Amino acid sequence: MTNTADTVRISMWSGPRNISTAMMRSFSSRPEYRVVDEPFYAYYLARTGLPHPMHEDVIASQSTDWRVVADELNAPLPDGSSLYIKHMTQHMLEEVDVGVFRAHANVFLIRDPKLVIASYAAKWDRISTDDIGIKRQTEIFEEIRKLTGSPPPVVEAEDILKNPEAALKKLCATLDLEWRSEMLSWPKGRHPEDGVWADHWYASVEASTGFAPFEEREVTLSPEQSELLEEQLPYYEKLRRYKI
Repeated sequence: MTNTADTVRISMWSGPRNISTAMMRSFSSRPEYRVVDEPFYAYYLARTGLPHPMHEDVIASQSTDWRVVADELNAPLPDGSSLYIKHMTQHMLEEVDVGVFRAHANVFLIRDPKLVIASYAAKWDRISTDDIGIKRQTEIFEEIRKLTGSPPPVVEAEDILKNPEAALKKLCATLDLEWRSEMLSWPKGRHPEDGVWADHWYASVEASTGFAPFEEREVTLSPEQSELLEEQLPYYEKLRRYKI
């Protein structure tokens, strides 16, 4: 993390099927913050050709040039305003220069990969290490650490769901932000900042007005999914060691 008391750009790095959209809602409730939803999604789909739901709509909604997107995210902000960026780590292909985020307050949002895999598999047939982004999240973490000279903060979805106020207060303190209780709730429904892909992915968060109560979940993985889990666990455990 490089921004301090005058933090104006927060880059929140997450894989899919996390509480990343709820976290975006939380920061959008702060009056000084504007939020950006997965700005590199169109670039990712254009470069990979993956047949994601609403593929053409996503590509039409954003620039497919990562440099243009990065310039927009680093453009001057109106006085007194700040920016919260919801990143999906799988969207950041290796050609993207992570150095463009060096001056941001970078935070890494993690979740038990067993739960990620189970949730992703319920929405999408294809699932691989690249799709769920935990390995790439670890790589970006290491790049940011080398660029800034210190490990960026890590927060875990489970901790936030168990006690949203305590976890968010801790995150705000780490970011040198004043705590605001508004972060615990938001208006129900679609928000204007939501990506066009919300139609496919955001039903649960659109029905919410705050963080969902924590529930212990028992999930069963197929043999192939269990193998995928074993591949992800070392990356997850590495990031988990840096939790705030």
